[in-house]
Amino acid sequence: MDYLTEPQEIERRSMEIIDGLFPEPRGHKGLDWLVVRRMVHTSADLEMPSLVRFSPGAALAGAKALSQGALIYTDTMMALSGIPTRRLGPLGCEVRCLIGDPQVARAAHENGVTRSMAAVDVAVQTAPEAIFVIGNAPTALLRLIEHMRAGRAAPALVVGMPVGFVNAAESKALLVETAGVTPFIVIEGRKGGSALAASCINALANQAMADKGLSPEGA
Repeated sequence: MDYLTEPQEIERRSMEIIDGLFPEPRGHKGLDWLVVRRMVHTSADLEMPSLVRFSPGAALAGAKALSQGALIYTDTMMALSGIPTRRLGPLGCEVRCLIGDPQVARAAHENGVTRSMAAVDVAVQTAPEAIFVIGNAPTALLRLIEHMRAGRAAPALVVGMPVGFVNAAESKALLVETAGVTPFIVIEGRKGGSALAASCINALANQAMADKGLSPEGA
């Protein structure tokens, strides 16, 4: 039996299969669909198109921010690792995760909060208009929403995809309530994860590179 072994050909064929499984109309169009398709490719979860929600213009806002060299904060090292520098480097973007930062550990201990919450506090103090990519910790998303409501943060984009059974669905529902204020991409309900959150940024970075006439690797 012959197998595909060339990475780009495997990916191209995968995208063809996904497009065939979700023929037009898909419920998502243009750049929104490219983001959702990347999420399906990442997870092999055919329920994704029915669960992903975009605030109006969120994908375009995210791609624009990336094209301008946005700073990106993730809530986990896994999400950070899932966003390769070959996509961010040509755009002048930087991705950071503060979960292991000693300052964050001290703040979490002193304030009696989770490290994820303390990491958001530090990130907001440093770059309130950054892109925030949250794929694991509902407490991180809840903390970010607190800062947004208080006017301390105005993210260029929030990718809100914490996964789990406690506060995951609720935190994302609260984010959806910010529609019209903050651009967001969410997965409704309990599903989510660092890999899916990272895949959104990868899809948007590919678009940003294309818009600048650059050639995305591993699109």
